[in-house]
Amino acid sequence: MNMAAMNMAAMNMVAMPVGATMDMSDIDGKEIVNAAGEKLAVFSRFSGWPELKEAMMSGKVKAAYLLAPMAMDLADNGVPVKIVALGHRSGAVIMASVTSKARNLGDLRGKRIAIPSRFAVDNIFVHRLMKKYGLTDADVTLVEMAPPDMPAALYAGAVDAYATGEPFGAMAQRKGYARVLHMTRDEWPQYICCVLTVRQELIDNDRRSVQRLVNNVLAAGEWLESDTTHRHVAADLAGRREFFNQDSSLIRFVMDNPKDRVTYGDLRLVKAEFDELMQLAYEGKILTRIVPYEKYVDDSFVRAYRPTRIQIAK
Repeated sequence: MNMAAMNMAAMNMVAMPVGATMDMSDIDGKEIVNAAGEKLAVFSRFSGWPELKEAMMSGKVKAAYLLAPMAMDLADNGVPVKIVALGHRSGAVIMASVTSKARNLGDLRGKRIAIPSRFAVDNIFVHRLMKKYGLTDADVTLVEMAPPDMPAALYAGAVDAYATGEPFGAMAQRKGYARVLHMTRDEWPQYICCVLTVRQELIDNDRRSVQRLVNNVLAAGEWLESDTTHRHVAADLAGRREFFNQDSSLIRFVMDNPKDRVTYGDLRLVKAEFDELMQLAYEGKILTRIVPYEKYVDDSFVRAYRPTRIQIAK
C-alpha cells in the first residue's frame, strides 16, 4: 500500500464519528461502536491489492480504498461498486540513483523502471511522462515489484529507477542513495491514485452510513491541511505497529518535504480529471476500453458533504 493510502487510512481512524471508541491494539476485525453500542463498522487489514480486490468482488468488504483503475475495471466487469470520494492528491514519485546522470524520464531510454502493478496509477504516471519525452514501451523495461522492495533493488542496481507512492521514495532519499527524478506535484497536480470505493448494495441499503463516511473523510482531509501539527498526528498514528508499522519520522518527512508532496484538502470528484485518467489507462493498455464516468462514480455524497468535527480516538 502506498504512502498516500496509508495516510488516508490514518485519517479515517482519526475521523471516526464523535462518540466512537476503539482499542487500537488489535485493529484487524475490530468492531467500531458508538456510545450507544451501535456497531458502525469493522476494520479489516489486507496485505496487498489483489486480496482487497477479491474481498470487494465477493462482497466481504463493503467499502475500501482501491487504486482508481482497479475500481474502474471492477465496475466495467459488472462488479457493483462506485467511487464516492478521493483518497488524496499527488503522493507519487519516480526515484533514480544519486549516481545516475538522468535528469528526466527521457534519459532512461533502455533502462529498467520498477512499477507497483499494471493497475497502479504510478504506472500511468510513468506512461504519461514517456509520452511527454517521446518514449514507447519498446524504449524501457517496466518491472512489476512490491514497493517495499524497490529501494533495495535500486541500491543493488537491479533497476535504474522506480515509480511508487510514498514513503518508499522518501525512504531511499533519506538514506542518501536515491534522489527524486519526478514528483506528481510538479508534473501532474491533479494526480488521483487511491479512491474510496463502496459496493452498490451499501449505497442502496444504508445511504446514511455512506454519507457519514464521506463526510468524515472530506472533513479529515481539510483537518490535515489546516495545521502542520495535524499532519504530524496523522503520521504518528499511521506509523504505529498495529497499523502500518512505519517510522513516523519518515512519514513526517513525506508530509513536510515539501508540504504539498501529498495533499488532502480537495477530495472532490471531478469528471474531467477522471476522463483524463481513463484515457491514459486505456492508452496504456491498463483498461481494455473507455468506461463511462457514471458507471463507476457516484458523486452525490460529495455534493451533499457536510463538515464534521474531527476528534482523536483515545
